[in-house]
Formats: sequence, structure tokens, C-alpha cells
Amino acid sequence: MAFEQAREYLRQRGYAERITVFQTSSATVELAAQAIGTEPERIAKSLTFWGTDGPIMIVCAGDGRVDNKKFKEQFGRKAKMLTKEEVAEEIGHDVGGVCPFGIREGVKVYLDVSMKRFDRIYPACGSSNSMVDLTPEELETLCEGTAWVDICKF
Repeated sequence: MAFEQAREYLRQRGYAERITVFQTSSATVELAAQAIGTEPERIAKSLTFWGTDGPIMIVCAGDGRVDNKKFKEQFGRKAKMLTKEEVAEEIGHDVGGVCPFGIREGVKVYLDVSMKRFDRIYPACGSSNSMVDLTPEELETLCEGTAWVDICKF
């Protein structure tokens, strides 16, 4: 169901033709990079945390790791990731296919500047064997009302 929601979200905005579904898993950064044939850092991974008002999603480059100090400075609290069960319930996608498309209403999405160094990035598309080919600017447009943050280290 999550894949269909993400695909419909992208279809309504004219990006459905950019979706690729693989015969193999793309559930991790490494598997996604192998499936696509690109460097792992170009995979746009979606990490979910508890914010002050509910769940938030940080989309960052595949080689990025959240810097706890920067996270606390940005969001006013310690970084606490959602559990696997919470991700499915609060975000609407299962771990391995989490993306900012077709998610539950009220989830705030932030894009980390670590992705701006690439011309093409590849976020998941709601399932553990799909992705969509985008520019960072297109991702920003698709994540209506999102903000760029600088909370990752490499």
C-alpha cells in the first residue's frame, strides 16, 4: 500500500515516470546503490525521529550520519529515532522503503544539505525495492514546505 501511495503522490506531480522498481532489494543504502549502479552517498536516505510536536523525517545523503549536537541545536531536543513499529504507524511506510512521498499528514520533512553536492539523488519510493531519480531541487519541490537543515556529518 505504501508504494501505491508514494507512486500516486509522484504521479500527481508529474514524476511517476522516474520511478524504478527492482527485482532485488533496495532496502539499505548499499543495496540501493548496487541496484541503481551508483555511489552509496547518492542514495537519499530517510531517517525518522521524534520532534517536539510529533514525528519528523530527515532526508540526507547516504553517507551522512546525524550529528547529535547539531540535531539538538536545530530541533531543541536529543535525537531519538522512531522504532520500526512506530515508523510504520506514524510515517505510513515500512523501514526499507521510507520516503517523503505519500506519508501521513503532519509529518514534518527536512532535507539535509549533504545532498546538495550531487546533481542526481535517489530516494526510496515506499517499498524495499523501489526508488525515484531526482535532483535535490526537485526533491525540495516535491517535499512542499520543507526546510534545508545542516545536521549531518560524513
